[in-house]
Amino acid sequence: MLLASRVRAYSAGTRPQGLNRLAVRVMEEAGVDIGAHTSKTVDALQSPFDLVITVCDGAREACPVLPGMHTIHVAFDDPPALARLATSDDEALPHYRRVRDEIRRFVQSLSDVFPERPSGEMP
Repeated sequence: MLLASRVRAYSAGTRPQGLNRLAVRVMEEAGVDIGAHTSKTVDALQSPFDLVITVCDGAREACPVLPGMHTIHVAFDDPPALARLATSDDEALPHYRRVRDEIRRFVQSLSDVFPERPSGEMP
Protein backbone atom coordinates (compact mmCIF):
# COMPACT_ATOMS: atom_id res chain seq x y z
CA MET A 1 0.00 0.00 0.00
CA LEU A 2 1.31 3.45 -0.87
CA LEU A 3 2.86 5.32 2.07
CA ALA A 4 1.81 2.51 4.42
CA SER A 5 4.91 2.98 6.58
CA ARG A 6 4.18 6.70 6.92
CA VAL A 7 0.45 7.18 7.39
CA ARG A 8 -2.62 5.52 8.75
CA ALA A 9 -5.27 6.14 6.08
CA TYR A 10 -9.04 5.97 6.44
CA SER A 11 -11.78 6.25 3.89
CA ALA A 12 -15.36 7.41 4.21
CA GLY A 13 -18.07 8.81 2.03
CA THR A 14 -20.86 11.29 2.25
CA ARG A 15 -23.41 8.73 1.03
CA PRO A 16 -22.19 5.18 1.67
CA GLN A 17 -23.50 2.84 -1.01
CA GLY A 18 -21.49 -0.32 -0.64
CA LEU A 19 -18.47 -1.38 -2.64
CA ASN A 20 -18.56 -0.90 -6.39
CA ARG A 21 -17.61 -4.18 -8.04
CA LEU A 22 -15.70 -2.42 -10.83
CA ALA A 23 -13.68 -0.43 -8.30
CA VAL A 24 -12.86 -3.68 -6.50
CA ARG A 25 -11.79 -5.18 -9.84
CA VAL A 26 -9.45 -2.36 -10.90
CA MET A 27 -7.89 -2.23 -7.46
CA GLU A 28 -7.24 -5.98 -7.65
CA GLU A 29 -5.50 -5.33 -10.99
CA ALA A 30 -3.19 -2.96 -9.09
CA GLY A 31 -2.52 -5.55 -6.39
CA VAL A 32 -4.79 -3.99 -3.76
CA ASP A 33 -7.60 -6.05 -2.23
CA ILE A 34 -10.42 -3.77 -1.06
CA GLY A 35 -13.02 -6.53 -1.14
CA ALA A 36 -13.33 -6.73 2.64
CA HIS A 37 -13.69 -2.97 3.11
CA THR A 38 -17.01 -1.45 4.03
CA SER A 39 -18.71 1.73 2.95
CA LYS A 40 -19.09 4.16 5.87
CA THR A 41 -19.77 7.80 6.70
CA VAL A 42 -17.30 10.31 8.09
CA ASP A 43 -19.20 10.15 11.39
CA ALA A 44 -18.26 6.45 11.70
CA LEU A 45 -14.55 7.32 11.85
CA GLN A 46 -12.66 8.41 14.93
CA SER A 47 -11.19 11.88 14.53
CA PRO A 48 -9.15 14.05 14.74
CA PHE A 49 -7.07 13.58 11.63
CA ASP A 50 -3.91 15.36 10.56
CA LEU A 51 -5.24 15.79 7.05
CA VAL A 52 -8.63 15.37 5.37
CA ILE A 53 -8.71 15.00 1.59
CA THR A 54 -11.97 15.31 -0.31
CA VAL A 55 -11.74 13.62 -3.70
CA CYS A 56 -14.72 14.79 -5.71
CA ASP A 57 -16.73 17.98 -5.98
CA GLY A 58 -19.82 16.32 -4.48
CA ALA A 59 -17.82 15.29 -1.42
CA ARG A 60 -16.34 18.75 -1.11
CA GLU A 61 -19.81 20.26 -0.95
CA ALA A 62 -21.31 17.58 1.32
CA CYS A 63 -18.36 16.95 3.66
CA PRO A 64 -19.13 18.09 7.19
CA VAL A 65 -17.00 20.87 8.61
CA LEU A 66 -14.19 19.32 10.61
CA PRO A 67 -12.92 22.11 12.89
CA GLY A 68 -9.20 22.22 13.45
CA MET A 69 -8.40 19.72 10.71
CA HIS A 70 -6.45 20.69 7.62
CA THR A 71 -8.58 19.89 4.57
CA ILE A 72 -7.58 19.87 0.93
CA HIS A 73 -9.68 19.15 -2.11
CA VAL A 74 -8.67 17.21 -5.20
CA ALA A 75 -11.30 17.07 -7.93
CA PHE A 76 -11.05 13.53 -9.25
CA ASP A 77 -13.71 12.44 -11.69
CA ASP A 78 -16.36 10.03 -10.40
CA PRO A 79 -15.89 6.71 -12.25
CA PRO A 80 -19.51 5.52 -11.88
CA ALA A 81 -20.72 8.82 -13.32
CA LEU A 82 -18.27 8.58 -16.21
CA ALA A 83 -19.30 4.98 -16.91
CA ARG A 84 -23.06 5.37 -16.52
CA LEU A 85 -23.65 5.11 -20.28
CA ALA A 86 -21.26 2.18 -20.74
CA THR A 87 -22.93 -0.88 -22.19
CA SER A 88 -20.38 -3.35 -20.78
CA ASP A 89 -17.70 -3.73 -18.14
CA ASP A 90 -15.07 -3.51 -20.90
CA GLU A 91 -16.45 -0.11 -21.84
CA ALA A 92 -16.67 1.10 -18.23
CA LEU A 93 -13.33 -0.14 -16.88
CA PRO A 94 -11.08 2.46 -18.59
CA HIS A 95 -12.80 5.21 -16.58
CA TYR A 96 -12.10 3.37 -13.32
CA ARG A 97 -8.50 2.65 -14.30
CA ARG A 98 -7.79 6.25 -15.25
CA VAL A 99 -9.11 7.64 -11.96
CA ARG A 100 -7.34 4.89 -9.97
CA ASP A 101 -4.07 5.85 -11.63
CA GLU A 102 -4.66 9.58 -11.04
CA ILE A 103 -5.27 8.88 -7.35
CA ARG A 104 -2.11 6.75 -7.20
CA ARG A 105 -0.03 9.62 -8.63
CA PHE A 106 -1.59 12.06 -6.17
CA VAL A 107 -0.84 9.81 -3.18
CA GLN A 108 2.72 9.31 -4.39
CA SER A 109 3.10 13.10 -4.53
CA LEU A 110 2.35 13.22 -0.80
CA SER A 111 5.55 11.34 0.04
CA ASP A 112 7.30 14.69 0.61
CA VAL A 113 4.60 15.71 3.11
CA PHE A 114 4.89 12.58 5.26
CA PRO A 115 8.45 11.77 6.33
CA GLU A 116 9.72 8.23 6.73
CA ARG A 117 9.26 6.96 10.27
CA PRO A 118 11.44 4.49 12.12
CA SER A 119 10.34 0.92 11.54
CA GLY A 120 7.10 0.12 13.32
CA GLU A 121 6.43 3.69 14.46
CA MET A 122 3.10 5.05 13.25
CA PRO A 123 1.62 8.49 13.76
